[in-house]
Amino acid sequence: MVKEIERAGIPVVHMCTIVPISKTVGANRIVPTIAIPHPLGNPTLPADEEKALRRKLVEKALRALTTEVEGQTVFE
Repeated sequence: MVKEIERAGIPVVHMCTIVPISKTVGANRIVPTIAIPHPLGNPTLPADEEKALRRKLVEKALRALTTEVEGQTVFE
């Protein structure tokens, strides 16, 4: 689905825990996340630290979304 949305001219960021899967499906902008059961957070962290972690991931995804890429790019 990522490739089809991109083909329509809409940039997409694929946030995932397993980067090779994102590459296999053809995502161009890939943001690695935390873990399979909690991709955008870590429930073992105190609430304020988890909020900061989530914010960091979303900000990274927004930067990736506005970055021109040539082919598959992983935003570490």
